[in-house]
Amino acid sequence: MAVALSGGVDSAVTAMLLAEQGYEVIGVHMHLWREPPEEGALPLPDPAVNARRVARALDIPFYVVDLVRPFKRLVVDPFIAGYRAGRTPNPCLFCNRRIKYGALLRWAIAHGARWLATGHYARVRLAPDGRTWQLLRGVDRRKDQSYVLYALGQEELARVMWPLGEKSKDWVRRVAAERGLPVTHAVESQDLCFIPDNDYRRFLRRYAPQALVPGPILDSSGREIGRHKGLAGYTVGQRRGLGIAAPEALYVLRLDPSRNALIVGPRRELGRDRLIAEDVHWVSGRPPDGPVSAGVKIRYRAPPAPAVVVPMPGARAEVRFARPLRDITPGQGAVFYDGEVVLGGGIIGG
Repeated sequence: MAVALSGGVDSAVTAMLLAEQGYEVIGVHMHLWREPPEEGALPLPDPAVNARRVARALDIPFYVVDLVRPFKRLVVDPFIAGYRAGRTPNPCLFCNRRIKYGALLRWAIAHGARWLATGHYARVRLAPDGRTWQLLRGVDRRKDQSYVLYALGQEELARVMWPLGEKSKDWVRRVAAERGLPVTHAVESQDLCFIPDNDYRRFLRRYAPQALVPGPILDSSGREIGRHKGLAGYTVGQRRGLGIAAPEALYVLRLDPSRNALIVGPRRELGRDRLIAEDVHWVSGRPPDGPVSAGVKIRYRAPPAPAVVVPMPGARAEVRFARPLRDITPGQGAVFYDGEVVLGGGIIGG
């Protein structure tokens, strides 16, 4: 049993629980690309230090897996490219699919592990047919991470374990303190793990300055009413920071990278009732035969919205919502749920 140790409390408790259940546990830490410090800045702390401390406390073998190059190529570069294209990408979607349950899972299997366990708050089970694996939401709704795992398929789900899927975060912290784990009070991991200060705008100024070139702010009729500071600094539904005096509040309606233009309008013009999802993945391994009713999440923290999902050729799907949603943002994930069960998902196009 390989357990991915990040150095945080969730993965530490995961390893502890599995060791106590009698599994032969090894700890593995992913060495990933991180933005190097600017010239003259202090070196970054090594994230493997806490992971190594956890392994030592649990008396389990510990390995560091060098995934710097694939992480840069498969996660960081698409993140940068997404902003260049006027999208708002979620790097966790790429990391889980391509790195954690891709490269790391392959490493674990090659080194004799039957399963890979992580500290995710999600669940996996066999469907009633006894052959198909299902991905389910975590019991703790505040921490449920099924949204970022929708791209896992049958091969991956047959090899994963998520002991925290039935637990709450409060329980995890309490148990970690009771057992004296050395990371009980570790800071929560951040989505932009490769950007030390979590300031993506500063990061883009360094690696994709063209994404922050000023340009026109247009109303929905095409009239220029202001200037923006770079499309990467804005997202659909945003109200603050536009710097425009108007009779009524204005919101970002869409980004137009072809003209480097920010399109804004009043609240009544915001929102739409459908989207096209690209690079769609179905957890079962095959799309449904026709339209399906589902709850669809358009952001990690968004509640599932009632919709009909219509499979399309070319790994795409049309999502028709029962009512317009104001924050449909190209580059984010659209994840389809049947109650507790994740059906699949894709990347919002546009």
